[in-house]
Amino acid sequence: MPLLRSAAILTISTLAVWLSCSAALGVVMVEGALHPGRSRLTASQLDAAQDMAVRDNASFQELSLRAADSADLRAWLLQPAAWNHDTVILLHGQSDNRAGMLFNADLLLRHGYSILLPDARAHGQSDGPIATYGALESDDLHRWFLWLQQNHPPRCIDGIGNSMGAAQLLESVAINHYCAVIAESPFATFREAAYDRVGQQFDTGPWLGRTLLRPAVELGFLYARSRYHIDLAHASPLPAVAASHTPILLIHGLADNNLPPRHSVLLAAADRAAQLWEPPATGHCAAFSTHPVEYEQRVLDWLATHTQH
Repeated sequence: MPLLRSAAILTISTLAVWLSCSAALGVVMVEGALHPGRSRLTASQLDAAQDMAVRDNASFQELSLRAADSADLRAWLLQPAAWNHDTVILLHGQSDNRAGMLFNADLLLRHGYSILLPDARAHGQSDGPIATYGALESDDLHRWFLWLQQNHPPRCIDGIGNSMGAAQLLESVAINHYCAVIAESPFATFREAAYDRVGQQFDTGPWLGRTLLRPAVELGFLYARSRYHIDLAHASPLPAVAASHTPILLIHGLADNNLPPRHSVLLAAADRAAQLWEPPATGHCAAFSTHPVEYEQRVLDWLATHTQH
């Protein structure tokens, strides 16, 4: 009997320590995700954007917009002199800012597209105490979409996003009627991305987050709801993609070890009309670096094919 009692005490103590460590890990990971490093816009980045506008014979405008929670959101609007009457919203990744999408902007300006380059909330020059990976950003994007329709009405509004921006773009197809979108290296759900992040902490695959450290993920989500009133389970492109009729091109490098290609495979399975390009030997959001000619051709063809005349 004393042996059984000792075993029970040991089991309960082990479970208590395990849950406590899982809770601590969950809190640390959620705090890190909600408060990513902020890359403020620099003078050299502003100069690069303005130089690009001059080189591409485009107008350059600074914009500001109020979010639902009164956060001040910032963006650039560039319009080429030979505008084709389509506008593309370009969305950057985590801890980046709008200048991170200047390559895409240059490509599209040279082909007649006007460009909206927003800083996501809690990134760049945009306000907001936390990043929420689509939970709040979907409405932010809807406000930018409406601003374009009311103040700069195009024939088509398209979207291109990288990583976090790609996921936010896909989440927003539920409320924004894009002509077409292109998402490179998105996550399928924030929960699946959390499994990856847990595995990356211990150099394992996502199985660790799904099994032994599942409590860390779930307790982290619970902490976000309790502390910040944000349900990170809603940061999920998957249901929006499954219900969408928007033409979606997914790009995911097969060597991406940040957000593995299975995320885009899951998204493509949810929307049989979506196209998935998986360039080999390509890391996170690097298709334009490893396959520049094919990247340019695929992007331009996708947008042109889905233009509404």
